[in-house]
Amino acid sequence: MSYAPSPLAHHPGPAAPSPSAAVAGAKPSVPARSPFGWLFAVAVLLMAGVYVRAIYFTPLEALQGAAQKIYYLHVPSAVSSYLAISITALMSIVYLWLRDERADRLAEASAEVGLVFLTGVLTTGPLWARRIWGTWWTWDARLTLTLFLWFVVAAYLVMRGAIEDDAMRARYSAVLAILGALLIPFIHLSVYLFRTLHPMPIVLKPSTPSLPSEMLTTFLFSMGSFTVLCIALIAARYRLSVLRDVAALSEEAR
Repeated sequence: MSYAPSPLAHHPGPAAPSPSAAVAGAKPSVPARSPFGWLFAVAVLLMAGVYVRAIYFTPLEALQGAAQKIYYLHVPSAVSSYLAISITALMSIVYLWLRDERADRLAEASAEVGLVFLTGVLTTGPLWARRIWGTWWTWDARLTLTLFLWFVVAAYLVMRGAIEDDAMRARYSAVLAILGALLIPFIHLSVYLFRTLHPMPIVLKPSTPSLPSEMLTTFLFSMGSFTVLCIALIAARYRLSVLRDVAALSEEAR
């Protein structure tokens, strides 16, 4: 006795998806990792060393007393802001020349770090001025130009957030960054060009530094530490922007 094959034998159920199909249909994911690398950890340790060295192992200045120790934060912050803003201007020139998005991304990262250090300059400066000049603020040429540079960098970042077109945003902000960086030499030379309350340079000058050896050692250590911190923050901010762009592409792919 024979049996007719069941109709179900000719209509198999839905096949299980193949591994390749599952991979192709998977949603892209962004690896969760911190933008801060080993250089940032080194910078934090160096900055801790700067505070310890300045507070406990550097003698007091005869006239200004403990207030003079703000110098070891104020001047390195200013130089670090000049470095970051100069990198912004240089990368802006590279972008206008090569139209490389990596240069624009690095310019943005450096500008944000530069604004942080400029804020440090404009914070520590009045604290020091209150002790030695008797006032929190005066429209001194160097102070005024530094404040103006702060507003230029802030405007640069606001512009980047206001323009939606990527190419137009990069082009316009690059021009503003280059113009803003031109203020840096005027800020440094303002004590020679104008009558200001700021003293003449005692270290960053062509002749021999005027600081005693112990103070000079602390100052140079602070300068090096702030430079490492500046570079570490720029690198971290650049990596953060890369992760941000990857996350944006992942959202579009979903």
